[in-house]
Amino acid sequence: MDNTQAKKYSNTKLILGITEAVVSFVLLLLFIIFNLSIQLEVYIRNFISSNYLALLVFILVLSFVSLIIFSPLNFYTGYYLEHKYNLSNQTFWKWILEGIKGSLVGAVIGIPILFLFYFILRNFGIYWWLPFGVLMFLVSVVLAQIVPVIILPIFYKITPIENESLKERIVNLSKDAGLNVQNVYKFNMSKNTKKANAAFTGLGKTKRILLGDTLLDNYTEDEIETVIAHELGHYKRKHIIKNIFIGTVFSFLTFFLIAQLHGLSLSWFGFSDITQIASLPLLFLWGAVIGLVQTPISNNISRRFEYEADNYAITSTNKKDTFIQTLEKLTDQNLGDREPHPLVEWFFYSHPSIKNRTKNLDS
Repeated sequence: MDNTQAKKYSNTKLILGITEAVVSFVLLLLFIIFNLSIQLEVYIRNFISSNYLALLVFILVLSFVSLIIFSPLNFYTGYYLEHKYNLSNQTFWKWILEGIKGSLVGAVIGIPILFLFYFILRNFGIYWWLPFGVLMFLVSVVLAQIVPVIILPIFYKITPIENESLKERIVNLSKDAGLNVQNVYKFNMSKNTKKANAAFTGLGKTKRILLGDTLLDNYTEDEIETVIAHELGHYKRKHIIKNIFIGTVFSFLTFFLIAQLHGLSLSWFGFSDITQIASLPLLFLWGAVIGLVQTPISNNISRRFEYEADNYAITSTNKKDTFIQTLEKLTDQNLGDREPHPLVEWFFYSHPSIKNRTKNLDS
């Protein structure tokens, strides 16, 4: 298939994503440099005495201003671009509704974490990174368990797959991988997009395999079997455990570095204390800088895991040609760039390009 459209789509999204990140960073830096952060906190405290309520209002104001500034860009990338390349099934109002639902879910999860963070900051001072790292680890474990059964159903209709033959294949594949999975579901991915996907989600009793209806409707049982084998390869090669360990190490290291840099840079911008609400945007700035360094490292690890899962998919099913064919179809359906620039793939891609995945399988 001609890669021209896919490359235009991918490059446009990449350029717009970089633009949004740079503009966000610069605006937040200017917000701090020109003392607008301090002025906003002073203004809020004229009406609110509670530290936690003042913090919430402060964050809500920043979120609202950010929404206003980036609404045109979000509309272009999230709605217009997807329709331009015939990838979206959403109407404008459905797109708005999904955004509202996402924001509400984010608020329900994020506001308690915000309050707990500020509580830890006020009680542990410069050492906040250690208890907060423990807290976020626990939160990630809880979220991994509740996302499939509580959060995903808010956005999608999830039902057991009706194809008993395919279900039997998937259950047998799971057993071969040492995993007892009886929960195989489909979700109405087509309500939003023409793209296709599948996932292995959950922990403990909430473990389940999810198949997008766009995958079930457009792929053969053999093709779907290889996709699931790839997902199970992550379990078989202990990528889930490794990712938990790596993610935990990265989280603690990131929080530690942010805490140190935040404390050291307070005086540069006229802040007096790490608990000062006006100084908290500095945390996001330092987080962005550290994230910039960590991104290619974490993506490199992720791509290695993807290669290992690919290898497991063909050894467990003995359907190498079918798997490659499926990867080709998924790349075309999802409008993925077949040959991104090597530097772009190295820095931004968590999954290898189809060109490199095929090369790995052929070797």
